[in-house]
Parts: sequence; structure tokens; C-alpha cells
Amino acid sequence: MRAWLMDSYEGIEQLRLGDVPDPQPGPDDVLLRVKLAALNPADAFLAQGQYPAKPPLPHILGRDAVGDVLAMGSKVGHVHVGQTVGVFRCKVGVEVWGTLAEKVVVPASSLIGVPDGWSLEETAAAPLVFLTAWQALTQWSDPPAPPPGRTALLVTGASGGVGVASVLLGHSLGLTVLALSRSAEKRRRLTALGARHVFDPADQNVASHILSTISPQKVDLVIDTVGGPMFREIVATLGYRGRISVVGRSGGVVPEFNTASLFFRRNRIGGVAVGDYTAEAAQAAWHEIVARLDVIKKRPVVDSIFGFNDVKQAFARLAEGPMGKVLIRGVV
Repeated sequence: MRAWLMDSYEGIEQLRLGDVPDPQPGPDDVLLRVKLAALNPADAFLAQGQYPAKPPLPHILGRDAVGDVLAMGSKVGHVHVGQTVGVFRCKVGVEVWGTLAEKVVVPASSLIGVPDGWSLEETAAAPLVFLTAWQALTQWSDPPAPPPGRTALLVTGASGGVGVASVLLGHSLGLTVLALSRSAEKRRRLTALGARHVFDPADQNVASHILSTISPQKVDLVIDTVGGPMFREIVATLGYRGRISVVGRSGGVVPEFNTASLFFRRNRIGGVAVGDYTAEAAQAAWHEIVARLDVIKKRPVVDSIFGFNDVKQAFARLAEGPMGKVLIRGVV
């Protein structure tokens, strides 16, 4: 089969398009022909050796996908050949070969159906980022239920995959969603997706502007996909017992962070890792996510779709900062 092969941990630029034997499903697995795959920043981090997983080489990146069932293991009974399914959170693309290939083997427990009314593109775009956003929202309480007067959610990097998912799910939970984006057009689109107020993080007084806008409230929960120098600013927006769910670090390391700023408001910071979900817990969360999107009549956002031969250009688009998800079409 055709696949994008990672021969080293020297970055996306070193990926090569080549041929490898078709993977074979085990007793609990399903073999899919990939129709659409989605890119995630974590793919690029893994390719740079900046990720906990160090799979044997050559490796194939790619965690999300939609594909057609070609074959299945002897213990699989709930899908059939020819069925179109989505790939959910699992070891695919992390510890074993992923979805940037003509075919991929996936544990049957990590398959999802295409939700009613959803396109294949929306289904391919959703699993990892929406599950990540859901964990970021619910890891402090399940589901988040801040007391009256403390209902504000701040999302940094809000136009990215996890950012858009966080805005949509925060809106579905009835939170007052605040978002950060450098682009005026993206700020407009985030408002349409359910953000109550959207701010430019390049504003040197962004923290004070956020607080003056929602006064007398302060921010109850931050979903931070950026890190970097902005982290100190978002800490400054937190109210008493305010929390930060750390999802990404596209802005780099946090410089000169004074932990004393957390003391008297009893602020908490926690990382997000969807690998902690069992297959059963992930499926339960997914059903909740789909139901909530149906209620608010919103769908995952796709930024762009690239051909299979254009994976490196697609990663370049991902690095630019898309509005939503970047997808790859399967081998034609």
C-alpha cells in the first residue's frame, strides 16, 4: 500500500511517500481503506521526537480518519465489510501505523459510526479534538457546573481544532465562552460558533480587557492550547478556584512564571491526556459530544482538504493556524 513513511525523528519535512506491505488485522481489529484522514499538531511533535511515544521506524502518522471496512478479525461482530466508519482515540498513529496511508488497522473498540446528518469530512475532523476538548472541560467536574457567577470559559488558540471544539462544547454547556484569536475574520467566525466575546491576544492589555468585559465576574476555566508568554496573562484573568486545562504549547515554553500568583485564589492547573480514557469511557464521551452538538445545531469545522500526495503542504497549512481541521483525502 501507499503510505507516508517517517524514517527518523527529524520532522515532517523528512517524511517520504513509499510502498509498504498491507497491515493485517488481528482477532479484535478491523482493516480500513482510508477515505479521509485528519492532521493534528501532535503528529508534528511526534515526528520531531517531542512526544512521549517513540514508535519503531518506519512509522506512519495519523490518528483520525474515516474509512471503509475491508476485513475484520475473527472476534469482531458489530461491523461489516463495506461499512463506512470513523477512527477514534487509540494507539493508531502513535504506537502503531496510522492513517496517512492507503489502509490502516484499527481496534474494533475504537471505531465510531458516522453520526446522523454529519458528512464524512465532519466525522474525520472530530474525534481527537472533540474528545480532548471534552476532557479539558470535564476533568475538574463532570460535566462542569460552576456556581452562579462563575461560568466564564476562556479558550486560547480558539480557531484551531481543539479551540473550535472547546468553543462549541462550552456553548453547549451554557458557559459564557470567551475566545482568543489574532485574526479579525476568525474572531467573527468564532462569534458565530457561540463565543460571547472574542479578543485579540496581541493586545498588550488583553487580560484587563477580558476582566472589564465580564466584570464583576472573572474567568472560571481556561482551555489553553498555546502556553508561551500568554500563560501569565491568562492566569491573571482567573477568579477564586479558577482552573486551567493545558492542552497544547504552540506558543512555546512559559517564561518566568511566578507560582505565587496561584496562591490566594487557589488556582489549579492540570494537563489533558485523552490516552487516559478507556475505550468504553471514550465511546461514552463521544455519544455525549454528538448529542450536545445536535442540540446546538453545530458541526465540526473543516478548514481545508488536501490530496494524498500533498501531505507536507497540509502540515504547512496546519502550522499557519487554520480555522478548524486540515484533512487529507485517501489514495485515489
